[in-house]
Amino acid sequence: QVQLVESGGGLVQPGGSLRLSCAASGSIFSNNFMGWYRQAPGKQREWVATITSGGSTTYTDSVKGRFTISRDNAKNTVYLQMNSLKFEDTAVYYCNQVPPKRWSAGYYWGQGTQVTVSA
Repeated sequence: QVQLVESGGGLVQPGGSLRLSCAASGSIFSNNFMGWYRQAPGKQREWVATITSGGSTTYTDSVKGRFTISRDNAKNTVYLQMNSLKFEDTAVYYCNQVPPKRWSAGYYWGQGTQVTVSA
């Protein structure tokens, strides 16, 4: 079964913090590069961060130094700690493999979790 369940989003003021979680099925998570993506209103979905199965991480430039991706291999869960949030971080955040796998029925995405940065 293919499953991705994101959670932890919400409304936060600029400069605030949120921690996102993503519970994935083993078929997606195990031994794979996992990552976070986001889609802002009116924009295409973009990649945010990647973590390898061994824990190495990479980030898009706009979040470097503010966001931290981590994973718990025992729980098939990936996290995104977001600090010093900015208005432009407002988006729906998704997790998935990096790159996303094309399954027999196409690409699979979870429902995402909404992050809104507003004063």
